[in-house]
Amino acid sequence: MKSETRFQILVSVAAIGLSMLTGYAASQPVSHTLASPESFAGIADTAARSAAMFTELGKVLTHPRCTNCHPAGDHPHQTDASRLHQPPVARGPDGHGTETMRCSICHGNANFDPGRMPGHPEWHLAPREMAWEGKTIAEICAQITDPARNGGRKVEDLIHHIGADTLVGWAWHPGFGRSPAPGTQKEAGALVEAWVKTGAACPAK
Repeated sequence: MKSETRFQILVSVAAIGLSMLTGYAASQPVSHTLASPESFAGIADTAARSAAMFTELGKVLTHPRCTNCHPAGDHPHQTDASRLHQPPVARGPDGHGTETMRCSICHGNANFDPGRMPGHPEWHLAPREMAWEGKTIAEICAQITDPARNGGRKVEDLIHHIGADTLVGWAWHPGFGRSPAPGTQKEAGALVEAWVKTGAACPAK
């Protein structure tokens, strides 16, 4: 076998292995853009317009970059395929891991692409009351607008959290092998602000 042919085979095998390792979900079509608040101006009814904007924001909230850290249980997920985190880790009492397996042991202040390791100074799981893995966009909306179920938070708090929080911002700059959340953080922030200002209405389903 010619060396050139062997090289091509090795490259192909490596590409397949890398795709499996990083969990690409290429077979699942995902919209990578976000509509602007202005694009919903044609919806005359304010509540309907508000709900439509939250549905658009739902493209971000239900993306693996968000749901992996907003899991239904106490264990984070990883990759675009949302596989259970390996090595096995648990939420711990403060969301930063257990006493012997803190998130910061592996996750540094920034992404470490040679090791395929995401990073941020405040790397941790979202609070249990903000867990929405597996929920519909309507169910997520109902949860985060209900102080009894969202940890006593105001919907206005989401404007900064989604639009300016740097840990949330990581979702648009996740590093090698992970697809970013749709749109940009600025666009998502504009959507959530417009949604709040129009009454924070939730979609019916």
